Amino acid sequence: MNKLLPALTLAFVAQITLAQGQPNYDESEVPELELTDLLTFNGKKVSTPKDWNENRRPELYRFFEQHEYGQVPGVLDSISFNRVESDDKALNGTALRKQVVVSLFKNDKSLSFTILMYLPKNASAVPIFLGYNFYGNHTVTEDPNVIISKAWARNNKAFDISDNTLTENSRGVRTSRWSIQKMIDSGFGFATIYYGEIDPDKNDLTDGIHQLFYQQDQQHPKPNEWGSISAWAFGLSRALDYLETDKDIDASKVIAFGHSRLGKVSLWAAASDQRFAGAISNDSGCGGAALSKRKFGETVGRINTSFPHWFSDNFKKYNNKEEDLPVDQHGLLALIAPRPLYVASAEDDQWADPKGEFLSTYYATPVYDLFDKKGIPSDKMPEIHRPIHHTIGYHIRSGKHDVTDYDWSQYIAWAKAQIEK
Repeated sequence: MNKLLPALTLAFVAQITLAQGQPNYDESEVPELELTDLLTFNGKKVSTPKDWNENRRPELYRFFEQHEYGQVPGVLDSISFNRVESDDKALNGTALRKQVVVSLFKNDKSLSFTILMYLPKNASAVPIFLGYNFYGNHTVTEDPNVIISKAWARNNKAFDISDNTLTENSRGVRTSRWSIQKMIDSGFGFATIYYGEIDPDKNDLTDGIHQLFYQQDQQHPKPNEWGSISAWAFGLSRALDYLETDKDIDASKVIAFGHSRLGKVSLWAAASDQRFAGAISNDSGCGGAALSKRKFGETVGRINTSFPHWFSDNFKKYNNKEEDLPVDQHGLLALIAPRPLYVASAEDDQWADPKGEFLSTYYATPVYDLFDKKGIPSDKMPEIHRPIHHTIGYHIRSGKHDVTDYDWSQYIAWAKAQIEK
């Protein structure tokens, strides 16, 4: 997440500010950008999709894997799926609801998470949006049949979450962020997972999926190994493993969606797993879509200080040294090419650097051009509520760091057009 959580105390915010100085929100103070040419490999111009896929893309991917998000240190021993609940009369009779438990096994240890799905009733092989939620599957809908997770959760007084425990009191508190009925009415399915079931969002990498892969007495990933963002991305891929077995879903049309820190996850998941049909990043900011070298709003040093578990330890060597990055986040976006990509910003969310998010899409566009896919034609940001719906989509809306019905209206219309091409 790129904007400090409302639940954080003012004292903690002040502590971060004193330690790192005031964040920059002045464009005149942004360093002159010196960005890597994505289409140069070993001093030669990349001129064909084959050259990109076989040479340049693997080189860029290795940097992000080894020095930012972290490498997954092995493969699972096995995986299983168990549908624990379903109902074909959900959402006032318009949808089929499924709840599926995915269990992961490694080194005689296991971890399970639950996918909540709503699919258009009587439809088959539907496209679907897949994304994590922050406070449990039961918070995205008022549906009383959605199972409440027993996993650790961040306390939130506004949602009546205390003792790091989810309860009935928080059912439906995040319905505003998920236009589920609009997805269903548009012919899309919806699938979500509580991200805390994969890895609790705290600076402790011993109580989530990481511990399945640890060797004896290991308590922390190696410097080039996965932080929480890479772990959450791994979880999305395991959910996709299940979706490939479900005849009601077209697994070739699964779009990874994420907001804030989970927007970083959707981008890395799509970059890491090319089975994803595309990716949507909503207000993902630093370590997501925004260019780090702008040093605007949240910076690499700030994010690694506030959330040291999100990235690999190797990424910390770029704290306050963004100029040393051999490639910026436009390279991450380019790894998704030629698949559809949508990045969105909010006018009041300066912490996430809307301009940096937009420019990243612009500088990733030459790679999409290589595949004859239309990206962002100009480095001039579009006006508020003037979306660009090309293979690379972008909009900036009024308002704060959030997901709104306006956002989902754009994502659905854009995704529908991309799928029908």
